[in-house]
Amino acid sequence: MHDDVKRAVAVLQRGGLVGLPTETVYGLGADASNELAVRRIFAVKGRPSNHPLIVHVAHVDEAKTRAASWPEAAEVLARAFWPGPLTLIVRRAPTVSDAVTGGQDTVGLRVPDHPLALELLRAFGGGVAAPSANRYGKVSPTTAQHVIDELGNEVDVVLDGGPCRVGVESTIVDVSGPSPRLLRPGGVPREAIERALGRTVALVTEAADVRAPGLVASHYAPRAGLWVVDAEALPAEAARRLAQGVQVAALVPAGVPTPPGVVRFEVAGDDAAYARALYATLRAVDERSLDVVLAVPPSATGVGLAVLDRLRRAAAPRPATR
Repeated sequence: MHDDVKRAVAVLQRGGLVGLPTETVYGLGADASNELAVRRIFAVKGRPSNHPLIVHVAHVDEAKTRAASWPEAAEVLARAFWPGPLTLIVRRAPTVSDAVTGGQDTVGLRVPDHPLALELLRAFGGGVAAPSANRYGKVSPTTAQHVIDELGNEVDVVLDGGPCRVGVESTIVDVSGPSPRLLRPGGVPREAIERALGRTVALVTEAADVRAPGLVASHYAPRAGLWVVDAEALPAEAARRLAQGVQVAALVPAGVPTPPGVVRFEVAGDDAAYARALYATLRAVDERSLDVVLAVPPSATGVGLAVLDRLRRAAAPRPATR
């Protein structure tokens, strides 16, 4: 076992917080069975306490101990995609804390696909509640340095697992009801979920009965204002913004031209490459103190659907408290 992992296990055991690498984004982890430790997550992030957290576990058998029931759809999806960027929402066992579930009768469970995360979970021997390791509503971290820069000494230890290879959060599928529902697009494409289940799965991101991670209207937002534009509209929108005297950045796939005067951030490659680069690019925009970023999204298929979802939420009107 790595010395850093031993240290992180000790931190979790005494109720501390760990910056945890996963394949999606870095998490802010605490012992899921320690209510005080879980509440510290909410305090550090500034996250509303009624927003549920995802519990990370080392294997499917550990997940089942936290579920009141384990439907066939959960078994099929866990077998197909765990370890991996998929969170399953199931009816919770009585032992799962209200602090984790936000008072709901369901819990989100995931087995991450990252060697350091799995080593930590196996050594700890329990569940780790872990939302993204950033201030609530802001850009998620995809490197250990992002966690350190944003949260500093409010995290007891940060495990450095390198840059996240997926770069956007896990797909969330609710299998607690009669029909599976896709609550958040993420690292596992919707099309793959539907192939595994042999059926279509409704995308439900705005519903009165849904409280799940990452579903508030404004989320994942940089300090710069963000607008989602198509490639054809980019030149005119950039010209309008430049005429206002603001500093304009453009986040574009390779091959999309940008007009003079715009700071170009190009994503070379496919939609998966866009996902990997998204949050680091938004942080780079803020580091350069740019005012506006115009984002040309990828296709709305595969992991591109997750990128489009994050861009739209980052572009949504922000609460006045931010």
